[in-house]
Amino acid sequence: MRILLVSPQSGLWNSRRHIHMGLGYLAGALLRAGYQDVTLFDGEVEEEPLAEHLARERYDIVGVSSPTPLIYQAWEAAALAKEQGAIAILGGPHLTLMPDESMQRAEVDLVVRGEAEETIVEIVREIERQPGTGRERLAGCDWSAMRGVSWRDARGLVVHNSDRPLVHDIEGIPWPAYHLFKIERYTNLNPLTDGLDPHARAYTLLTSRGCPHQCVYCSKPITGITWRARSPQDVVAEWRYLVQEMHATEIGITDDVWNLRLDRAKELCRALIAEGLTGVPWVTVHGMRADQTDAELFRLMKQAGCKRVGFGVESGNQAVLDAIKKRQTLDDVRQAFRGAKAAGLQTMGFFIYGLPADTEQTMEDTTRFALELDPDLANFMIAAPYPGTELYEIARRGGRLFSQDWRDYAIHDEKARYELPTLPAELVERKWHEAYRRFYFRPKRIWKQVTRPDTWRRLPSYAKDLGRFFVGKRKA
Repeated sequence: MRILLVSPQSGLWNSRRHIHMGLGYLAGALLRAGYQDVTLFDGEVEEEPLAEHLARERYDIVGVSSPTPLIYQAWEAAALAKEQGAIAILGGPHLTLMPDESMQRAEVDLVVRGEAEETIVEIVREIERQPGTGRERLAGCDWSAMRGVSWRDARGLVVHNSDRPLVHDIEGIPWPAYHLFKIERYTNLNPLTDGLDPHARAYTLLTSRGCPHQCVYCSKPITGITWRARSPQDVVAEWRYLVQEMHATEIGITDDVWNLRLDRAKELCRALIAEGLTGVPWVTVHGMRADQTDAELFRLMKQAGCKRVGFGVESGNQAVLDAIKKRQTLDDVRQAFRGAKAAGLQTMGFFIYGLPADTEQTMEDTTRFALELDPDLANFMIAAPYPGTELYEIARRGGRLFSQDWRDYAIHDEKARYELPTLPAELVERKWHEAYRRFYFRPKRIWKQVTRPDTWRRLPSYAKDLGRFFVGKRKA
């Protein structure tokens, strides 16, 4: 069985490119199950289009992973696979939320919902049992008892089987197949602060899955609202492999919330220190909880080799934080930034404009809070009502959704995707642009940027971003 796992090219503005952990985990599960002919195709780094690759290399199965903004590219990939005689399987966050949408398309054979490491192995085994090659095998497959799968019966009707339960013991899941990534084609994890390093060997790593919090804007269709953590010892074993065997130059923790338990976070740092794994810098890519930190944690993180920490601040107004169920206070955030800076760590802050309960004044509070915190990097985003979230229902029932074109849901796009009676889109977009101008167009920020050699190497890219963030696109 020849299997290709695909992540479509995004074409988004961000120059950061890091490995696709979802594909890595699926490949790791297939390899452990004995399927050795597995190839990864990440559109972000490939040198040939997928169509050319599929014309040159024939596969029995093509699996495509897609978040919401890339679902159109995922459908295109499925169509290409089907044209070449392969079975097309789609999975990922958007497919878990809206499986029927894709199953109504002729180019899609199967949809996998939720965590897919067990499901993909069961699918391949079922296909392998059938006579013939490629798509010929589909006719004899029986999907009726396979959890987490959407399929078509003999009459062509779509069937959504029951959900597959989340894996409780995630230490039993094989590590990602790191060796299958073309690592030399990825960049470092944060070129906006570090400058673009196209020759970095930057790997990402998960120490836990899921998040028990239920912020209204956050979609967790795959990892669920439970938090399942690996032991520090298991994490350190994988960390050692990345450093010693894969020669990592940077590691990024991509958990939803790796420090949910403060004692475990400290134990992990102590284990890295004890094992001498402090020489490769690491960062928290998706941020960490501000309310589960203290000065000791930040000191340990620094000693363990951590370079940068990020925090989901979201809003600078407490009433808005309460409305979105963030479950943190402004003082929690202030204390976290103070502690991180005192330990010598770089800081990132994530801020969202256009949240429920936002007004012009609360968004002004957010901008002022960002200036007060003064992180090394501030990411300002416009709220996106992803399907399956409480925010989506708030916008659908009490406001106006502007588009069902999923391409509009890229998190760093400059447009508002919805408005409420008290929250016009024009106001949200104006305050978002204003936040970028006020935060980054300060003398010390400008001087810091122009004195970096990388700025001049990437001047065309920066000029484009300046237009997008500070001015915006002209509207017809």
